[in-house]
Amino acid sequence: MAPSPSSSSVQQAKEALGARLREIRRDSGMTARALAAAAGWHESKTSRIENGKTPPSPADIRVWTVLCRVEDQTEDLIATACGIEGMYIEWRRLERGGLKQVQQSVLPLFKRTQRFRFYQSWVVPGLLQTPDYTRAVLNTVAALRGAPDDVDAAVAVRMERQHIVRAGRQQFAMLVEEWVLRTVIGDARIMAGQLGHLIGAAFQPSVSLGIIPMGVERGDAWPTESFSVFDDEQASVELVTANLTVTQPFEVSEYVRTFKRLSDVAVYGANARKLITSAIDALG
Repeated sequence: MAPSPSSSSVQQAKEALGARLREIRRDSGMTARALAAAAGWHESKTSRIENGKTPPSPADIRVWTVLCRVEDQTEDLIATACGIEGMYIEWRRLERGGLKQVQQSVLPLFKRTQRFRFYQSWVVPGLLQTPDYTRAVLNTVAALRGAPDDVDAAVAVRMERQHIVRAGRQQFAMLVEEWVLRTVIGDARIMAGQLGHLIGAAFQPSVSLGIIPMGVERGDAWPTESFSVFDDEQASVELVTANLTVTQPFEVSEYVRTFKRLSDVAVYGANARKLITSAIDALG
């Protein structure tokens, strides 16, 4: 079964930070009540922080470490807390500075990753998109989420990013649900161009393109939200309202296993091209 698309990763990280703060407090010899009194908090705030129900602010952490006499851990704890906050970011917040900025923000990750795994249940993977298809996708994103209208600049950044596929120094495993091929983005002309481009892209030596046919017996390879895995270090999940970044090794391994299950029901090579060609023919 696919990993949950919820923010469970974030909650687990909050609980882990809370447990660490609890251990620090206990090692100092302070009770939760004593720490709350010294900090000027209600006692329930200490409990909520330690149980992962309330995320501590940097100011909270500074007070905590001073009272527990572990100031040398302050910056590390603040960095951990800030990292948790960055795991789950609403699209509206992420896109506030424009779609171009969002496209640029992933460049360092793409440059350092050697093995990419992309599963798409919504649209064609970005690294295999045509300019017209990308423009149609981002125009819809801008309209639905009220993002700044810098679509042309964002398209240019995404097209430039595709050079990493052509360079052939990294490996790209891509899985696409067949219904993505039959979902008309933009119009029939744009979609036909995109599908034709997809056939050519599949011939690139660095790319493995699998199509999961509609109607196939899937077993436990359930469809899920689109996700990407970068090496075995990080997963990114595209939720309806937000982007979820997963870095805990156990959860990343779950996405790797899910990708493997999905890849086992996909078709490749000539069989994949037949499905793409069939989708082109259906456009009339």
